[in-house]
Order: sequence, then C-alpha cells, then structure tokens
Amino acid sequence: MKNLLLCVMGLFMATAHCSEPELTIVQKPIQMNDTRTALTLDYLKQRYGIEQQEPTITPTMVVVHWTVIPTLEQTFAAFDPAELPAARDGIRSGGQLNVSSQFVIDRDGTIYQLLPETYMARHTIGLNYTAIGIENIADGNDLPMTDAQLSANARLIRYLAGKYPIEFVLGHSEYQAFKGTRWWKERDANYITEKNDPDPAFMQRLRGQLTDLALKPLP
Repeated sequence: MKNLLLCVMGLFMATAHCSEPELTIVQKPIQMNDTRTALTLDYLKQRYGIEQQEPTITPTMVVVHWTVIPTLEQTFAAFDPAELPAARDGIRSGGQLNVSSQFVIDRDGTIYQLLPETYMARHTIGLNYTAIGIENIADGNDLPMTDAQLSANARLIRYLAGKYPIEFVLGHSEYQAFKGTRWWKERDANYITEKNDPDPAFMQRLRGQLTDLALKPLP
C-alpha cells in the first residue's frame, strides 16, 4: 500500500511539472560596452561604496516594475544607451549610468533578457547591487498588467530562485521598506523617488503564486 501511494504521488508530481508552461527566455541584449561597464562600476562605488573589478551582483531579491513606456521596442531603445539621456535629468544626481533591467516581459508574456542576471542594472535606488529587475510593458492605467505577464513573472522568478538565494520579491513601489535595513546601501539619504509600480493587487497575486519559495516578508 505504501509503495502504491508513493507511485501515485510521484505520478501526480510528474504530471504537475509537465503541465507548467516551459520557460523560454528570448535573448535581446542591450549594449554592454566599456562605457556601460565603467559607469556601472562608478555607480557601485559612488552610490554604495562598493569597489570591485567587474560590474556584477549576487542576487538576493527580485524587483518587479512596469515600464510606463507602451511598447517593447520603445523600452529597448530607452534602455540601450549606456549613458543617461537628457530627458532623465531628474535622476542625474544619482549618476550618469542609464536605467535598465535584466529582464523585460511583453504584454503577451514573452520574456526578454537584456543583461546577464548577475550584471548590475540601474532600476531600484539602494538595492541595485543585489536585485534583479523585471520590467513589464504596462502602465497600470491604459495598459494594466496582464494575466500572461503574471504567469511569466512567476515562472521567471521561480527559475531565478532555483539559481540564486532569492529572499525577497517586491514591487518597485515597495522598495523604501528596505531603508534602514542591512540591505539598503544608498549613501545619499535625500536621493529617493516615489514609485507606484506595480499595483498592490498584482504583487499580492504574484506572491500568492510563489508560496512554495518560502520568501521572506518585506521589512
């Protein structure tokens, strides 16, 4: 009887695994030239006091964003240059490195990888040295987050948690919860931006799909 039960459980687990959509990541790299490397190393030094030879991170958290930019092509064009464009003067005090993320998820759930998972991207104040960023083509209004994006975020985060010691999954709007904790590295207390992405309902649904990862609650 015990052996029969184990066989049934094994069949159930195998079936559940097979029913999960296969994770496909489309490679769409932005420029990783000498300028981006130098600016990233400078960002790590100036913002966090971290001096190292390569612009790499050890991921312990994932930050989920929406782009506000309405298309994948426009988002790629915005992230591709290494240097911050004139249109982003509002955050120029944080350095010349352009904003970006490691991943972007289109509205149909297609996952694109812009940078290596362990190459630092500028996407979340105070946490870039340890956070993988996932951007979603959405704005919360005319372009709300889609069910396909929800599924893709969950599958991508589960994949990343299988490779790295991911402790937290947070929305960009939640990043200030880490101020005053050991994870927060931003040296300028006045360098803060207010964010509303993604909406709380989306983050609740997303974390609800990741309960098997035993993530830590936000500080």
